[in-house]
Amino acid sequence: MVRLLTGLLLVWAAMAADRETIIFDTDSGLFGDDGAALVMLMRSPQRVNIAGITVVAGNVWPGQGSEYMFHILDLLKRPQPPLYAGAQTPLIHTAGMARESARRWGALEFAGAFDADPAVVKPAPGAKLTGRKPRDGAVDFIVSTIERQPGEVTFLELGPMTNLALALRMRPDIETKIKRLVFMGGNVHVPGNASSMAEFNFWFDPEAAQIVLRSRIPQKVMFGLDICDTAPIKKAQFDRIANAHTPITDLYREDLGNRYPGFLQHPAATGYMWDSLAGAWLLDPGFVTKSEVGYLDVLTAWGKFYGSTVALDRRVAPNATPVTQMLTLDFDRAFALYQDLLTRSQ
Repeated sequence: MVRLLTGLLLVWAAMAADRETIIFDTDSGLFGDDGAALVMLMRSPQRVNIAGITVVAGNVWPGQGSEYMFHILDLLKRPQPPLYAGAQTPLIHTAGMARESARRWGALEFAGAFDADPAVVKPAPGAKLTGRKPRDGAVDFIVSTIERQPGEVTFLELGPMTNLALALRMRPDIETKIKRLVFMGGNVHVPGNASSMAEFNFWFDPEAAQIVLRSRIPQKVMFGLDICDTAPIKKAQFDRIANAHTPITDLYREDLGNRYPGFLQHPAATGYMWDSLAGAWLLDPGFVTKSEVGYLDVLTAWGKFYGSTVALDRRVAPNATPVTQMLTLDFDRAFALYQDLLTRSQ
């Protein structure tokens, strides 16, 4: 019996040692791709440990994003990581700049929180307000977590990079203490999805993305629109998840069915896995079939190309580390993982 117990303890210790510690940075809407990524990771405790959730402005303002995150966490009925409010606005970009950009250079496909009132926080449809408030100090939490576990923390970035950029500006020494950065953002070989030139997360806060891409973080893994555009969700895939009828899949149905892309009213619509690809990769990196490595930068001169992803002129950031840009994937393999984890009863 003693030998059996000792053996089990060794197995549990080995499993704990293999778990990846993650800071989950998000601009989550009602559910969408950020919510899917959170559910997938929360339902994989043998693989990942979410040290904390940090909320940033992007799809919605942080107050609304925090409410949506709390609602998803409550539906999961699992031990909850701490949730911290982060940057309330981008570093420089404003709603006024976005409106003027649309006037000068054409309508935006999506402006995110710039189209919402930051003072308004609504409950999830059919629910009451959770009554919960995030903790203050997302940037301090990021710094202290990385300092306590140097070389062990993966930063999963699913929104604009404002929180991480502020942490790097406050404490440049943590750059090399981050294990790796895995992020959804940017576009290199394909058009944008906020403006015609720029992907939304980079467009919402280009200055923050530039700070991060020019940093010395040892490993940067990019899920840009180049790979995300190859992971579409059609009505058939939507139905396979929505028809499971669990609390999580009912929220999925409400969001993707009645909001973007609106499958219930527009069955020919197309959505994308987007941020959930970055989360899924932490669980199964093998679904990516092609990648390329290069030095990347973001244009921060306000104009038609604001937020665009470009090659880095290494003279301006000679110590920057390269970015591994994911390009193609085995969609069936990625979607099978996505469907399995979203449709579980608990």
